[in-house]
Amino acid sequence: MATKALLVISMAAAVLGTALGASYTVGTPRGSWDLQTNYVQWTSNMKFLRGDQVLFRYSRTAHNVVEVSKADYAACSTSSPIASFQTGNDIVPLTAAGSRYFICGVPGHCDAGMKVRINVVEATPSGSTGAPSPVSPRAPTPAVAPMPSAKAPSTSGQAMPPSSSAISAAVGSVELCLGAVFTAGLMVLY
Repeated sequence: MATKALLVISMAAAVLGTALGASYTVGTPRGSWDLQTNYVQWTSNMKFLRGDQVLFRYSRTAHNVVEVSKADYAACSTSSPIASFQTGNDIVPLTAAGSRYFICGVPGHCDAGMKVRINVVEATPSGSTGAPSPVSPRAPTPAVAPMPSAKAPSTSGQAMPPSSSAISAAVGSVELCLGAVFTAGLMVLY
């Protein structure tokens, strides 16, 4: 009976950990999305997992964030953007393993080093030997950037913060998922 209870608790913890992921503010603790931060050095100590998110914080009058292809990243080109962000507080969910490329689209900024490659790896099962993520679980933030899409982003580029009902729906989904796991675990016990 104790083994089954432990199994239920482990399942709930795994679901909760996957649902929450980690949040990384680009350039912290010494910088942000700016011209002074060395992003190669910043990412060298990070392990980004599928399900995590990155937050770009910057002065929206001085900078922006453009997600681009590997070739456009190397060339510092914004001619074929995957997504554009301009709020100064942009959250980008890392939903799949692979490399993501971000540059500042203000002329000259990318060439001056304002670009970052985020390498996302699959999350390893609990108890594996993978290195832990160096950031605590994500905290709510005031603005959510749009999900990248294959079509060109709008020129307005202004992401809208989520409504309180959207936040409530997201929290409700996590609670519903955890409730389902807990109920399934209780069914296993009996």
